[in-house]
Amino acid sequence: MTKTKILIIEDEEPIADLLAYGLAAEGFETWTASSGAQGISRLEEFKPDLLLLDWMLPDQSGLDICKKVTANYNIPIVMITAKSDITDKVLGLEFGADDYITKPFDLREVIARIRTILRRVDQANTDERRDDKENIIRFKDIEIVAEERLVRKGGNLVELTPKEFDLLMTLWRHKGKIFTRSELLDFVWGYDFVGDTRTVDTHIQRLRKKLDAGGLITTVFGIGYKFEKQAEER
Repeated sequence: MTKTKILIIEDEEPIADLLAYGLAAEGFETWTASSGAQGISRLEEFKPDLLLLDWMLPDQSGLDICKKVTANYNIPIVMITAKSDITDKVLGLEFGADDYITKPFDLREVIARIRTILRRVDQANTDERRDDKENIIRFKDIEIVAEERLVRKGGNLVELTPKEFDLLMTLWRHKGKIFTRSELLDFVWGYDFVGDTRTVDTHIQRLRKKLDAGGLITTVFGIGYKFEKQAEER
């Protein structure tokens, strides 16, 4: 059976070793990298299923790496950092991270969060395979190829981050349903988020701008957002 692969980009050797040892004991295959440059190189070679990423690295910010990874790969990212301010958490999530763990941490919590994210990804992939009708979705001049996680507008490829794509699909699959911001965080990010919900607003704004979809993804003032049910599908 193929093991789930996890890349750990962490410059503090004791922490990297602890994570690698603990995850290996749980049946994961792990590689480690001690810098951003080494991490990007190993990312391309190892092709991990999940990335554990330290915020502070010797050569570049973990946020910069997060942006690069979300722009070029479709893998979940868990950021590990000493920063505990809620603003930093929001910033990490807006840059494409799926979860955020603050040092010092309990290894059992890290493993539990990783398993939760991987289950969510596996369920999303299963849902996409199960519903053939959703393989190619078209609205106006927008085309979504669900299995390949591709979006085109007017025939041109639109670059969406993994979270932007998941948010779009969540709204589309529940056309007409009004979501609160907290509900979208639960659906898309997969865990209860007790801080600022601005990250949802930011992702909605980006989706609207990239897809010119203000008429499709609408604001329900005082509540949240919805994908218009009467939008013409073709």
